[in-house]
Amino acid sequence: MTRAPVSRYWVVIPAAGSGSRMQVDIPKQYLSLGESTIIEQTLTRLAQHPAIAGIVLAIAADDERWHESYQAALSSRTGVAIKTVIGGTERYESVLNALDALLSGQLYPAAAHDWVLVHDAARPCVTVTDIGYLIDTIGDDPVGGLLGIPVADTMKRVDEQGWVEQTICREGVWRALTPQMFRLGLLRQALIDAAAVGQHVTDDASAMELAGFRPRMVLGSEQNIKVTRPQDLVLAALYLQQQEQQ
Repeated sequence: MTRAPVSRYWVVIPAAGSGSRMQVDIPKQYLSLGESTIIEQTLTRLAQHPAIAGIVLAIAADDERWHESYQAALSSRTGVAIKTVIGGTERYESVLNALDALLSGQLYPAAAHDWVLVHDAARPCVTVTDIGYLIDTIGDDPVGGLLGIPVADTMKRVDEQGWVEQTICREGVWRALTPQMFRLGLLRQALIDAAAVGQHVTDDASAMELAGFRPRMVLGSEQNIKVTRPQDLVLAALYLQQQEQQ
């Protein structure tokens, strides 16, 4: 009997955006959070899970804050080798560049059947428990899945002026979080195909859906917030403090 090849788990973090909604002069991942920065907190959380074999960070071409000594120090501190690639203008381009680098073998000995967990750089409160739950729940699923949370609030659709157009039924509606975990080769092809038809997807599950797959939603934590506005930074600091006390 031929055994299925052993799959490894890689992390990809698109971090080439400017984060303009934070109203600051530096990319938001370099903002201070606790005793470090947002990106350091995020990398540390992801590296804590023992299954993670390596991390690829897609940074902007003009990023002057990320340098080799910083990368080496973070790799040493987290215990997981961190590599970088140049990202793109859009999120999907950054993810695709990282996947291409992984499959080329120039960073790690990655294979198309390996799993890749794509995570937002500005989600520093993800827990190792949630990462482990995602990995364990997906298991040998042929497609993959993502962390998410059922919508609890009443949902409204509004026009450009802010007038309510309709109330959206929240039954079966979830907020998509990250990480989002898929087979490396399948995700790469799905992103390529989406771009080819002009669909610049904002998350990886959307690309998989366009390719005809049905990703599995895995219950995550409410604390896994994305820092997009100044007030989110205060909330993230509170969540990190609470998690450290648990």
